[in-house]
Amino acid sequence: MAVHLTVPTAPADVAPIQRRTLRLLFGTQIIGGVGVTIGIAVGALLAARIAGTAVAGLAQSAAVVGAALLAVPVTRVITGHGRRPGLVLAYLTGAVGGVLVVLAAATGWVPLLFLGMLLFGGGSAANLQARYAAVDLAVPARRGRQLSLIVWATTIGAVAAPNFAALADRITHRWGVPPLAGPFAFSAVAFVLAAVVLLLLLRPDPLLTARRLAAAGADAVPPAGTPAAVVPRAGMRAAWRVVVARPAARLGIAAVAVGHLVMVAVMAMTPVRLGESHSDVDVLRVVGVVLSLHIAGMYALAPVVGWLTDRVGRRAVILGGIATLLAACAVAGTAGHHTPLLSVGLVLLGLGWSGTMVAGSTLLSEAVPTDVRPGVQGLSDLTMGLAGAGAAAASGFVMRVAGYPTLTLLAAIAVVPLLALALRPVPSGAPDEED
Repeated sequence: MAVHLTVPTAPADVAPIQRRTLRLLFGTQIIGGVGVTIGIAVGALLAARIAGTAVAGLAQSAAVVGAALLAVPVTRVITGHGRRPGLVLAYLTGAVGGVLVVLAAATGWVPLLFLGMLLFGGGSAANLQARYAAVDLAVPARRGRQLSLIVWATTIGAVAAPNFAALADRITHRWGVPPLAGPFAFSAVAFVLAAVVLLLLLRPDPLLTARRLAAAGADAVPPAGTPAAVVPRAGMRAAWRVVVARPAARLGIAAVAVGHLVMVAVMAMTPVRLGESHSDVDVLRVVGVVLSLHIAGMYALAPVVGWLTDRVGRRAVILGGIATLLAACAVAGTAGHHTPLLSVGLVLLGLGWSGTMVAGSTLLSEAVPTDVRPGVQGLSDLTMGLAGAGAAAASGFVMRVAGYPTLTLLAAIAVVPLLALALRPVPSGAPDEED
């Protein structure tokens, strides 16, 4: 089956479209970031109240797995119809998930809670896919910066959202919403708002416009009445074949997945490590401070990482991210119960993740042809999400059996294959450039 593009665009028209696209994505990333974080902030508490403490962590993991699995249908929609309907679908799916979580809180039905958390991952899926929409029409010299700007926008929503959780709970409680479910109702509203904004304003679609230009030729202006280009639907299998054939694409997808795996594995067990040396009275405050520093390391310097990606190269920044992840594992693993040193390790962990995420996503996007790009990007998000979910599940077992230092050592070992891939010379004539 084929999809016909109907938006004629000349190369000279791209700059204003790109500026408008970036403004829209920046705004919806803030809204979506609030929606994701305000729900996740109380998700474990709500799950523990409904299903018990033993399965609270599984409910949280359901949202992570949901974000990964939803990348498949969202990518299919993006491939066939463009960024706008794909992002709208992801946000609306997250909104449905938020409503189901509220209903689960009202009824006490545990299966409904898990289904709601699974669909709630749609908000995260939309936030992740938005970074790729930022580079569809970006000039090569600014791809890293413009992608990182959308990644950075998530910081504003993620930092602000926890402060709204209590307020959302109080407001919605007046309407009969159960305690701790209010933030999910607020999340559903935020996701719907982001979806409506994109549905109405993300025109012309950046991906369809990029395809139109690619079909017309980089230096050609399609004359009036030119027949619409025909774009094949490229699924995950086609995406996998493209990634296997292109060394740069392999490095990009591996950098994103491995960086996320290492970050999640170490970060997930850091609160447990802090709980070993702080009383119940102090531990929540200490965990809050340490994780805030970690999140700042992940997002606050993303524009700087994007600038370096454009200035010194994608592969160089990936190598820098790898080195920073190794340093983070070394510092955190040898910090013992010294909280300030452990905080330094978590900041480095966030910075390393930022380097692999921004540079890896940029390299992946420009290393594949336009017609299969959404499929490759969806494959990357699926791989990243499953890697993170697996790391979160395994980290608890490793922590219980061997301890936190061993966990950080294993995380560092997991980086070694990525380092070898990044240092591997690119074969002569390899198809590493965008077609």
